Amino acid sequence: MAFARLSALVTIALAATQIASAALTKRVTCASGHVTANAACCALFPIVDQIQQDLFDGGECGEEAHSALRLSFHDAIGFSIRGGKGGGADGSILAFNQTETAFHANGGIDDITARQFPVFLETGLTAGDFVHLAAAIGTANCPGAPRLEFKFGRPAPKAPAPDKTIPEPTDSVTSILARFADAGFSPQEAVALLASHTIAAADVVDVTIPGTPFDSTVGTFDSQVFLEVLLKGSLFPGNGSQPGEVLSPLHGEMRLQSDFAISQDPRTACFWQAMINNQQLMMAEFKAAMAKLQVLGQPRTLIDCSDVVPVPKPFTSAIKFPASFSRKDVQIACPELPFPNLATVAGPAPTIPPV
Repeated sequence: MAFARLSALVTIALAATQIASAALTKRVTCASGHVTANAACCALFPIVDQIQQDLFDGGECGEEAHSALRLSFHDAIGFSIRGGKGGGADGSILAFNQTETAFHANGGIDDITARQFPVFLETGLTAGDFVHLAAAIGTANCPGAPRLEFKFGRPAPKAPAPDKTIPEPTDSVTSILARFADAGFSPQEAVALLASHTIAAADVVDVTIPGTPFDSTVGTFDSQVFLEVLLKGSLFPGNGSQPGEVLSPLHGEMRLQSDFAISQDPRTACFWQAMINNQQLMMAEFKAAMAKLQVLGQPRTLIDCSDVVPVPKPFTSAIKFPASFSRKDVQIACPELPFPNLATVAGPAPTIPPV
């Protein structure tokens, strides 16, 4: 409940600030007819249309949208507030894709970099601007997602990020949280960023079942993943147990070892549980963490062009237990936080088709 109240206060404060800023900001009408807060952003509207058409099939929350979001995380997180690692959100993962896609943690990234690279060259953007604009656009195609910020004007990347700076599903919680802390993120912000798994899928944890989602509503940015990671597991969706996965509750769904461990760890369990069926909290926390991630290592002179990002469709429903599951199947690790009342669905547990 404390998390919910905090989120509500933050949301109200942000809304008041945005209203005040809007009243003082002179709007610019672009030649295309779009309205923006800064004339420098006008050049981005046709690029947004191009990315939607060439990468996201006209605006779908499909595999390319999911992968674009993953790419932005893998690009930015190879950074250290102490220095000596990568350039952060600089697009090095796209510009130096032959190097960075060879890293073990970037398994499966080569497909999206291959799709994005020719479009990137056509746009004339720097690699960092392209990677993080594409992530914001792709996420906006998913109902329930927050409208992510986008800052414009990243310089070209200077070098690839180093290997072993991206957390992997086989890592311990302590190791994962230490890597996030080194990049400037708290344990709560780490959990907030994992909200991305609501629209994500695994390609190489089990190579026999590429595209296996992490929850049963992969086309919707909702909190279903935070619930389903807590359900008792009984099966592996593919070719038996693989490094980085643990038993899943549903056919056709993968549960990452790291997600489950974080959901149970005393440093993160309560915040994980607080996300369940709390759409506004999840959206607010994810948006704030992504705003921080997408400018790691970048100059303070970036231009706020967030108004070029499409407005996502809302998700206003309550999440539900999958069929055949109920409160008794939840592996609660934060008993002091009341668990939300969720509707149950009758019938056998669903089999989730690959995305």
